[in-house]
Amino acid sequence: MSSKGRQQFKEYTEAFAVALIAALILRMLVIQAFRIPTGSMKDTLLIGDFLLVNKFVYGAATPDRIPWTDIKLPSLQMPAVHKPKRGEIIVFKYPLDEKLDYIKRCIGVPGDTLEMRQGVVYVNGAPEGEITFLERSFDESEGRYINYYRVKTANAKEYTIRRYEGFAYDFGPVVVPEKHLFMMGDNRDNSQDSRYWGFLPMKNIRGQALVIYFSLERNASFFRHVRWSRIFSIIR
Repeated sequence: MSSKGRQQFKEYTEAFAVALIAALILRMLVIQAFRIPTGSMKDTLLIGDFLLVNKFVYGAATPDRIPWTDIKLPSLQMPAVHKPKRGEIIVFKYPLDEKLDYIKRCIGVPGDTLEMRQGVVYVNGAPEGEITFLERSFDESEGRYINYYRVKTANAKEYTIRRYEGFAYDFGPVVVPEKHLFMMGDNRDNSQDSRYWGFLPMKNIRGQALVIYFSLERNASFFRHVRWSRIFSIIR
């Protein structure tokens, strides 16, 4: 190889290394991809949705373990833009197995009293928001009729939840402790969330779900079953 060729090879290698390091830093501190594996957030998020998660907004943390091992590392927490708020969709390390990532909606913040009465969520004694019935529909994958409701919270967050027809769940009351959150899935009667495994420690937060960048039906061929209408949808 000539000296000019060696110089070009060196420049390309250095450029690739810089790009790789920049990508790793972005993934570690700013943006990370995430795939929806279960139906606990239907119909807001569907199995096969691929998301981008903002790790910066709640204060990104450096890795706390060596990848693909159980060897823990010292971790540093960056300053947060703001604390988690009710209604935000958050990706986090599952408290019972921190190698797994979960995604749910924040329903309660520190100091809130949470309970469910006849399937309705109450926060500090009031419904989680203004609740409007939308429709009744049969879900073939779950084999039951679903009632859909629009929730509009006091802080102007709007989202849709699902509840099984004829099923009324009671829970609580419980008080959210400091440095913890209460998380629930939008598919209210088919979600493993804080009602079952407890409060979420804020140190387990990965980031806030931002946008669906790709979506594919489960067990589907690539081009025939891409959910084109969901691509680049803002997550609310």
